[in-house]
Amino acid sequence: MELNEVEQRIVGCLLEKQTTTPEHYPLSLNALTNACNQKSNRDPVMTVTESDILDTLATLNTKHIVIVDEGLSGRVNKYGHRFCNTEFSQLQFSEQQRAIICVLLLRGAQTPGELRTRCARLAAFSQVSEVESALEDLQAQSLVKKLAREPGKRESRYVHLFQDIVQQVSTSQMSPQKLDSSELDALLNEIEQLKKDLANIKQHLGL
Repeated sequence: MELNEVEQRIVGCLLEKQTTTPEHYPLSLNALTNACNQKSNRDPVMTVTESDILDTLATLNTKHIVIVDEGLSGRVNKYGHRFCNTEFSQLQFSEQQRAIICVLLLRGAQTPGELRTRCARLAAFSQVSEVESALEDLQAQSLVKKLAREPGKRESRYVHLFQDIVQQVSTSQMSPQKLDSSELDALLNEIEQLKKDLANIKQHLGL
């Protein structure tokens, strides 16, 4: 199953809202559009129109990934997924695996530590080793892939395999990375040291 960027966002949003706001699931077109354009818990942040969403929903419907609950007597249509954990899908996940796939669809490549934090609203992980165990199971099913560890990073990132991996990693690398306080302090200290070294060099050269 290969999904483009908007298809991934729609499926991820449907998975997320089914768990976090079950009283509003399935979602109306307006609610789904707002979820796709949400600025929190999304990477990259998108701006898609209702027309974009409708066109993509039509494609997902032909792939039997979403289902339309057609509104009667003036009610609006509602949209749900058949992506996983339904009688129509071969994908049957544990609660933890489902949460990981959802976050990877919504936020791109993630480390186990990031997944533990960002899956908190969707499933409970008592420790990072539980995340790693779930990731190993998903890897065995060829649904996620572990990327090579980046220089200076303690953890490797994982990506889902519902999209061309080269495109996904490229998109993720273009997104600004958020530094934690320790990484920021180390970077600032390095800059200060470089300034001192430069000043010493200028002094030595009589500049």
